[in-house]
Amino acid sequence: MGIRFGPSGNSLSFYEQGYKSSVEAPKWLAGMGLSAYEYSCTKGVNIKEETASILGEEAAKYDIALSIHAPYYISMASTDARKRDNSIEYILQSLQAARWMDAKRVVFHPGSCSKMDRGKALEIAMETLKRTIEEADRRGLGDITLCPETLGKKNQLGSLEEVLEMCGMDGRLMPTIDFGHIHAYTGGGLESSRDFEKVMDIIERELGTQRTKNLHVHFSRIEFTQGGEKKHWTFDDIQYGPEFEHLAPVIVKKGLQPTIICESRGTMAEDAGKMKEIYEMALKAL
Repeated sequence: MGIRFGPSGNSLSFYEQGYKSSVEAPKWLAGMGLSAYEYSCTKGVNIKEETASILGEEAAKYDIALSIHAPYYISMASTDARKRDNSIEYILQSLQAARWMDAKRVVFHPGSCSKMDRGKALEIAMETLKRTIEEADRRGLGDITLCPETLGKKNQLGSLEEVLEMCGMDGRLMPTIDFGHIHAYTGGGLESSRDFEKVMDIIERELGTQRTKNLHVHFSRIEFTQGGEKKHWTFDDIQYGPEFEHLAPVIVKKGLQPTIICESRGTMAEDAGKMKEIYEMALKAL
């Protein structure tokens, strides 16, 4: 499929230019030279089957790879069994919407640690994820890739190591490596290409070459505090990291072909285009 760049949701400029519906996004993104789009269901899976189908048709027409971000309020390690059951259902709803639009990947946040020991929280989350996969298989949705995301706040479950352990339970799982979140979680730990390469080396060691090659990636500049992630910013807000210029050479060096989704604040499509340009420059410099 090759490397792809695109936004999570729609830039402010999309609406400023008079567009109103996400079904118009694939054509708009293709016109910008982008080839991926993450449809946001973060506040709930509210898209209707007809709309999703039209979005899928438009994406296929313009060669835009679709993914879905599942609701933010998923909590795989909740101490409340009902909340865990609901979390499974939210992911299944996201998978069904993905089927309607022929999206290949569903990204989700594992959730908080519920003020318990992280090891215990991970154990509960993995059992909830196992049940999710089993139910997805029963509903004929098991071919859509589930992508647990690395999170940026220290009270959340989703460090790089925790996400990789989750993905180790089933070869169909693909981590969403959010480098902005990793940068925030580690207190600014991604300052050089070597730092990014170390992350890639860990992923490859744990999940193998093929999954590493085709990673799902989120990237944005993020402000953080001692507790981790505070706020997403744009590529123009250079006082915040990390720098895509440090990641691009690693992608080229390792011959990776990830889907890279930009989560900048309001300029996600424009900044996805900037990442594509930086990558192409790194490719030429090889």
